[in-house]
Amino acid sequence: MLGSIRATFAQDRHSGVRVFARARNPSLVLMMAYYVYLLASKKNGTLYLGVTNNIVRRIYEHKTKVVDGFTTRYGVDKLVWFEIYDDALTAIAREKELKKWRRDWKIRLIEENNLEWIDLYPEISS
Repeated sequence: MLGSIRATFAQDRHSGVRVFARARNPSLVLMMAYYVYLLASKKNGTLYLGVTNNIVRRIYEHKTKVVDGFTTRYGVDKLVWFEIYDDALTAIAREKELKKWRRDWKIRLIEENNLEWIDLYPEISS
């Protein structure tokens, strides 16, 4: 459920986007949000980049393998990074930008806030 997300966010100094820092604050203002996210099979494992307007539902679908596809085939179901946007076009543009990034850049992005590649899903879904 979107309303149950507990998180704190830091402003990215380059784009001004709110970047997930760590789950700490149970009072998050409810608004229409769009998410760009990275899933991993394990630390330094296979990566998957996606965009959604309901991150809890979408990650649940990945975890329960509801849809056959890349994440089901390669066991990619750990939410290791995400960003939140206020509009869909900006989120989609960011996803397209990140899809062009090299793997090591994506790993650095993950490890800036999640060095141990902890699955963030339990923190946002409770």
